Amino acid sequence: MELVRLATVGSVDDGKSTLMGRLLYDSKQIFEDQLESIEKTSKQRGNDYVDLSLLTDGLRAEREQGITIDVAYRYFATPRRKFVMADTPGHVQYTRNMVTGASTADVALILIDARHGLVEQTRRHAFISTLLRVPHLVVCVNKMDLVDYDKGIFDKIKDEFRQFAARLDVADLQFIPISALAGDNVVERSMNMNWYEGTSLLHYLEEVHVASDRNLVDARFPVQYVIRPHREGLQDYRGYAGTVAGGVFRPGDEVMVLPSGFTSTVEAVETMDGEMSEAYAPMSCTLRLTDNIDISRGDMICRTSNSPEVGQDIDAMVCWMTELSSLTPRTKFGIKHTTRSARAMVTELRYRLDINTLRRDENAESLTLNEMGRVTFRTTQPLFYDEYRRNRTTGSFILIDESNNNTVGAGMILGASR
Repeated sequence: MELVRLATVGSVDDGKSTLMGRLLYDSKQIFEDQLESIEKTSKQRGNDYVDLSLLTDGLRAEREQGITIDVAYRYFATPRRKFVMADTPGHVQYTRNMVTGASTADVALILIDARHGLVEQTRRHAFISTLLRVPHLVVCVNKMDLVDYDKGIFDKIKDEFRQFAARLDVADLQFIPISALAGDNVVERSMNMNWYEGTSLLHYLEEVHVASDRNLVDARFPVQYVIRPHREGLQDYRGYAGTVAGGVFRPGDEVMVLPSGFTSTVEAVETMDGEMSEAYAPMSCTLRLTDNIDISRGDMICRTSNSPEVGQDIDAMVCWMTELSSLTPRTKFGIKHTTRSARAMVTELRYRLDINTLRRDENAESLTLNEMGRVTFRTTQPLFYDEYRRNRTTGSFILIDESNNNTVGAGMILGASR
């Protein structure tokens, strides 16, 4: 069954958590004790309705303040697909959490309060979603029940968002009028909006084509672990375990190992279910090669005729994710790229990006919490990478503060620095 990753984004109080709760509730994915718990909490708050946002706002501080702070992940399935939903925060001070939740999404659900229309945070999250190369954007105009299901309001928001999106790199854009609280157009089509001719949100999510979004052309296999069992009959076994980051691997394929450049042939593709005829992104598997080559964690297996970029000077967009320090030129970090770890130094901060206006501040001297900018690095070891727009896995990395091992930044590779 195909897995689809979702992320709800948008401004605070636009109904992201309620929408996720509605999807879980209407698709029969919650237990009776969970329902009883949120019914009890809703009554204690004086609500005359069941507050479905409580299904995802799990932190005590979230429930007390009525906002989402951390990223909440929930899972549900229909007969057609499995879904992983990331409920991301709407507050500007939690932009780093939103970046984390949307970074692996196939579909971003951008919620807009029908009463307020596009606001600053809506534009910010929409831009970040396109920067993260989320392939499908669905604009959910929420709380239509509070504007009497007015078609004119929906059309106005739709036109305004299209004008804004014209400045962005959007591959697929859809608009659905919904009421997460009442359930209109979430799982079933709503009779309150007969003027809407599209599908319900869940029907769209079950039908959206995500397989072609993954890079199945450039074969990339970062080695995570070398398997050498010392059991009788397996003394000669040597397997390379990891997750396929791109392309397809089949027995008989000629491959090359980086950084050594040695070549070999794939002898077998193995999983927990036994030998497979092929492995493709994002499958986890073990590759066995016909030749014994010195391969270790952090090496990359690719095709002989299609290899990634290899370099130590990297040009990237970075989101800074800590308030304890800032990113400045000459600062040194640990860098984690696929399964490869190295050290890196900032050689230049080219500009800081104003996410609200999309303007570039080329005089910026640093990046602080939740800020994004274009940065060049030099690493102590070569990285085997593709541009982020071509492969989100081999084109991304994290920066680590070596003094405390905390993740302080996340980056998207634009190419080699010039």
